[in-house]
Amino acid sequence: METIYFTTSSFSFQRRSTSFQTTTMASMTVKKIPALKDNFMYLVVCNETRKAAVVDPVEPERVLEVVKEDGVQLNQLLTTHHHWDHAGGNEALYQKFRENPEWGELLVYGGNDDRIDRLTNRVGQDDTFEIGKLRVRCLSTPCHTTSHICYYIETDQDRVVFTGDTLFLAGCGRFFEGTPEQMYDALINKLSALPDDTKVYCGHEYSVQNLRFGNTVEPDNADTKTLLETAQAADLEGRRALVPSTIGQEKRTNVFMRVHEPSVQAFVGKSTPHETMQALRAAKDKF
Repeated sequence: METIYFTTSSFSFQRRSTSFQTTTMASMTVKKIPALKDNFMYLVVCNETRKAAVVDPVEPERVLEVVKEDGVQLNQLLTTHHHWDHAGGNEALYQKFRENPEWGELLVYGGNDDRIDRLTNRVGQDDTFEIGKLRVRCLSTPCHTTSHICYYIETDQDRVVFTGDTLFLAGCGRFFEGTPEQMYDALINKLSALPDDTKVYCGHEYSVQNLRFGNTVEPDNADTKTLLETAQAADLEGRRALVPSTIGQEKRTNVFMRVHEPSVQAFVGKSTPHETMQALRAAKDKF
């Protein structure tokens, strides 16, 4: 089934203009819900059962508005990591379910971390669970935080991954609680190993800044240059439309997934991928 994109303008309870961007696939539908300044929340729906999960619902009232409008059954919350702009809505959404027992139980998934509010299901590498008939596989990606989890969903027709603050469009998260070796493992050994057509749903809209950095590192990378021109030509809502990326696109344009490339190593004056990862992150932090 062909992927269908459409955008619906709406207003949040803060009266802030936003856009919902929906990807309708054969087996699932993903609705991207902008939040705060540049965050993304995601509603994931199993098309067959109409059961749904929400990823990082920092503004739960907005999520519940969408759930009501779409007529889906929400009972699962997927937390990528404990930072307030991702997990800060867990408590409020939990309380909403307590106030409305007819909604059923809210299951809260996340890494083994007491800093995640209302955590009911602690998950780690290769743990699985279902959203309706969609099978979710957990990828442990510590570095940005010690317990960061990415959520990968694969069906016969469709593949998506929710990467939180580990992998962004053309970038990666800061190494707040981990090491370059851990980020290398996350980006190269785990995420790069997913099929190239896997859609990448990240936690923030940072595309222009990331692509400018990438273009500085690899000025001869035609893919990066083209994507940067597209991002620079768009307003904020248009740049948000660049998400989802794909794993294949990230492998072509994301310098943090290209640490084996001689051109990337040469930019930071390093000769090994781990050293290159560390030096790249340090350079990006000052960019």
